Amino acid sequence: MSTPEPPKKPTLAKYSKHHSSPSIKDALSGKMDNDEKISAKEQHQLYANDTLRDVFNEEQMLKVWAKAVGEFADNPNIKSALSEKPFLDEKKNIILNITNSVQEEALKLVKPQLVSIIRKELQNSQVDLIFKIVKKPLEKIVYTDTDKYQEMVKKNPMLNTLRQEFNLDFGE
Repeated sequence: MSTPEPPKKPTLAKYSKHHSSPSIKDALSGKMDNDEKISAKEQHQLYANDTLRDVFNEEQMLKVWAKAVGEFADNPNIKSALSEKPFLDEKKNIILNITNSVQEEALKLVKPQLVSIIRKELQNSQVDLIFKIVKKPLEKIVYTDTDKYQEMVKKNPMLNTLRQEFNLDFGE
């Protein structure tokens, strides 16, 4: 007589709190399990490809720009930096005015993904994105009552006439 074998216990997969990092090989082969609409391989091909040359205008570029900016809705810093309206130069490069080097550094990190989206949508691999740091003039901040009054007189000179007519002053 043979003795019955004890029933096998099911093997359970161990739960690990540590998640593995993405594999470069998987990313290049397009096997990443994330929500990206463009795989890393496709992104690289679009970025390095030089064969697409469809003609486009600024209006088409702005529509694609709005769509591309939507891809970064989860990152408020990037979205804020991309909120400025870009324009095209004579070589059909997209010029984006930014206010500081911090924005430039943040945008450099997402530039390949952003340019790939734009190139794919416009079907033009010649498009490039150029960041220009533009210094905005500082506005004079009005603190004192006299300064506030002077600013209001600039906007409406009749205010000074009223002040004189009613003999008003600030207690200067």
